[in-house]
This record gives sequence, C-alpha cells and structure tokens, in this order.
Amino acid sequence: MSTQVKFVQGNEACVEAALYAGLDFFAGYPITPSTEIAELLSRRLPMAGGKFIQMEDELASICAIIGASLTGHKVMTATSGPGFSLMQEALGYAIMAEIPCVIVDVQRGGPSTGIPTHGSQGDIMQARWGTHGDHAIIALTASNHQDVFAMTIEAFNMAETYRTPVILLFDEIVGHMREKLVLPEPGEMPLVERLRTSVQGGVNYHPYLPREDGRLPMSDFGGVHRYNVTGLYHDMWGFPSADPGVAHGLIRHLVDKIENRTNQLARYKEYFLEDAEIVMVSYGSAARSALHVVKNRRNRGERLGLLELQTLWPFPRDIVREKCAQAEAVLVVELNMGQVMQEVKKALDHPEKVFLANRIDGVFITPTDIRKILRLIQGKGV
Repeated sequence: MSTQVKFVQGNEACVEAALYAGLDFFAGYPITPSTEIAELLSRRLPMAGGKFIQMEDELASICAIIGASLTGHKVMTATSGPGFSLMQEALGYAIMAEIPCVIVDVQRGGPSTGIPTHGSQGDIMQARWGTHGDHAIIALTASNHQDVFAMTIEAFNMAETYRTPVILLFDEIVGHMREKLVLPEPGEMPLVERLRTSVQGGVNYHPYLPREDGRLPMSDFGGVHRYNVTGLYHDMWGFPSADPGVAHGLIRHLVDKIENRTNQLARYKEYFLEDAEIVMVSYGSAARSALHVVKNRRNRGERLGLLELQTLWPFPRDIVREKCAQAEAVLVVELNMGQVMQEVKKALDHPEKVFLANRIDGVFITPTDIRKILRLIQGKGV
C-alpha cells in the first residue's frame, strides 16, 4: 500500500488520527472553531462502522461519550471554550469513575463568547483546574498537523492505559490552517487497546482494584459483570464510601497514577538547546513563530534555542528545569496572559530570568512580536 499524503486542516488531521486510533463513538455539538471535527466525523465515522450523534449541548455530549466508553468503545468529543466550560462537571465524573475518553478543545478567545473565529491559548489553566476538587489531568497539544495526528493517537493510548480522560488542547490557528499530512500505514503507529478483565464472573471482579503495574482492567458495562459506577468516593467494588481511609486512598490513586508518571508522559521537541543562551519555551501555534525566530537568529550567530512542549499537563517541571538550566534568559511565547509562563517560573531556580512574549487580541503572534521582546531582554544585558 502506497503512502497517503493529504493537504488538510488541523481539525481534519485530528479526525484522521482518531479514526486511525480506533474511534468508534463520537458525540458532540457544533461550535467554532472545532465544528469541522464533528462535520467530518458525521460522514467518516459511520463509513468506518462507528456511531456519530449530535447532542443537544456540550454537557450531554461528554455524558454520552462517558456512557459509550463504559460499554467498551473508544470515544471522543470536540468543542471550544464555552462548550468546554459546560463539560467540566462531567469531566470530573470521568476522572473519579476512571473512564477513558478524549476531549478536544480547539481554543478561541474568551472568557464568555469571546472572539469565536480567532485564535487563543487561554484554556490552559481551565484544562488543569476547570473541574472541582483535587485531581490530575493529562493535556496534550501540537503546533503542526503531523504532530496533531501523533498527539491525537497519544491521547487515545494514554486514556486507555491510565483509564482517564485526556484533553487535546489545540487552537484555532492550528485547527484551521492547511498543510501536508502524511498518513501512516495501518499498524505503523502503536495503539493501546482496552484492557479487559480476565475474571469470568461472580463476585471476584473488582472494577477499581489496580494490578501490580497500576492498570485497572475493565469489564464492558452491561456485560457479564454487574458493578457500580459513581462520582462519589467509592471502594474497590465501586460502591460509595465515606470511610476516611477509602477516600484518602482513592484520591491518592487518582492523582498519583498521573503525577508520578510526569516524565514518562512528557512529550516535547527541542531545537538547538545544547549551547543556547536564550531558551524559548512555547507550544501550539505560537511555537511556529518561536521556531522561525530561533532559526533566523542562529543563522546570524545568536545562540537561541526552543523547547516546544507537547504535554502541558502534568506539567513537565523536571524537563523544563533541565533544558533551561544553562540559559541566561528564558522567553515563554504564548497566546494568553502568561499561563504557562507561571509554570515555567515555578520550575526554575531563577524565576527572575523568565520573560513573556504574548498576544491576547486574537491575532497570531508573529516573529516580529517576539523579536521586539528579545531586544528588550538583550537590552537588560542578557
């Protein structure tokens, strides 16, 4: 079979990857700038034997995929800022009940209705803390379509491995621009399938009892095992419990299964960091401009480097600290008021060396914008 090459939007790259990963149930509600994901899947998913349903709103959409996942399906929904806000309560339910699912948030300007047709990266902290209570979350992003494809595959694999919702934080610029996508052959990229219990029946199946490797085998809801699913604190059988020991153990498990694997979950790309005096840290569409500046300035003999983050949560503090350790200055490039910049400052021993290049007006940050901040930094003696 010959390699297939397409010229697509970023949203379409996400669709191609979801189908490649084995998506067989999608529920969603159209919202700019993620609508193309639902539109494309409404046609493509039934052709592949899956089910597509347009729900009455975003809360119903995430609830639908939660139910479908429990019955054994690989599931996804897609939305943008206001819809993502509506999903937060059910997102917490999926975290508590350990239900694998993928939520795509193609970010636009906010808060509220904001600026629907323009780009932003303002949902970073919402992805981390949008649902209430102590919890951990996985959130991935990408700056180009080949990486959109790869990170979408990673999202499905991580959701199934850790029995958890995974968020894909793309942005309008990546979602709507067009560029080449090379589709891998079937079987070329590894896929993680649902880990199903080997317990045949009776009372020996414990839906919330991890194996020695930390993974929790699942049984398709409505199948041979009867078990309880709840958003309440629950025991290994899934039944509600107010026992302090049970509650403590459950929350520690939900957080530790992700936070203790921060370095293992980290996905990133690095450019010219070996000798960089100024390190840029960026992600999503903003990283494209940052990389342009780095390559241009290095051609002029300036020692710049780029750390492009693809895992935003859990935040890879150890990796950021290591890659920026020798830098005289760190410049975070993003389309918000500095949400990732704050995390970078917390990761480094010298937060006073961290600066911000940003835009918050719905306009794509350009290399010229970044160079203006670089001149200010260099004027400080860096």
